[in-house]
Amino acid sequence: MQQRKIGPFDVSAIGLGCMNTSMGYGPRQDDDLSGDLFNAALDNGYSFLDTASMYGMGHNEQLIGKYIAHRRNEYVLASKCGFSRGSDGKVGINGRPEVLQKTCEQSLKNLNTDVIDLYYLHRIDPNVPVEESIGELARLVEQGKIQTIGVSETSSDSLRRAHAEHPITAVQSEYSLWSRTPERKMLATCRELGIAFVPFSPLGRQFLTGCCSDLADFWEDDIRASIARPRFEPENFSENQKLLIPFGEIAEQQGCSMAQLALAWLLAQGDNIVPIPGTRHMDWMLENAGAGDITLDRETVSELDQLINEETVAGNRYTNALMQSVDSEQD
Repeated sequence: MQQRKIGPFDVSAIGLGCMNTSMGYGPRQDDDLSGDLFNAALDNGYSFLDTASMYGMGHNEQLIGKYIAHRRNEYVLASKCGFSRGSDGKVGINGRPEVLQKTCEQSLKNLNTDVIDLYYLHRIDPNVPVEESIGELARLVEQGKIQTIGVSETSSDSLRRAHAEHPITAVQSEYSLWSRTPERKMLATCRELGIAFVPFSPLGRQFLTGCCSDLADFWEDDIRASIARPRFEPENFSENQKLLIPFGEIAEQQGCSMAQLALAWLLAQGDNIVPIPGTRHMDWMLENAGAGDITLDRETVSELDQLINEETVAGNRYTNALMQSVDSEQD
């Protein structure tokens, strides 16, 4: 797989989002199966792994710490802070410095490591100036507990404020053919500041793979049936399925799967982009890795741009309430 740069790190062009093994798309996967997946990913060229303290409330980090900590020198490790459980038991955004310090200490234990390579502020707390949160992460750098700092789901204005407090290495946000918000300002800002961009849900929460064809297959606790519901409402879903017919034809012309085509389109958007598709399936993990060596010509990229975009897709990315809570460009 081709290599790309995230700050000082050389990483695989396709990273592995680890959340799915703990939460989000149905019941938690058997731990040993997750361990097999992580080890196979390293064996097959992945060298960038992404997790977070809130994925299973520590469970996902613990999986990494249990099954691949002994291979720590083979991968760049990213995790996130900025969510915590309150006294009422509910999990919410919390960017207070003392909470971030505590979260990091627990993450280091969970991950069974001395240092986290890339540590994101998972969400910017509207009640805490971003400079205070990033300032605390800068102290973690000074303490040797993390190497570099990232921010997730932020606006370009907040990114500039964060970057002025301490150099930001990467921005993570949803980006795919059908989720184009970063194209409004963020991608240009990242290029200007020399910051890597890490798209999560690069396969449109499985939709762009062509494998998501029946809403009845969703688990009750599947995030596509809750926070990401608008595009998966029956009427919108049926309309969006029509886009996959020409999309599949283009994939066939390119000699690749639809998942690989969607990832290759992202890689064509800039050499500072490193997608992190998540999966709990061995075959799909291997399939995604194959996108790391696909180069699309300009005509194909343009054809895909026109076929699937936020104007041709039915439904919003998130529910209205959640969209209002995301610190990103909405206009």
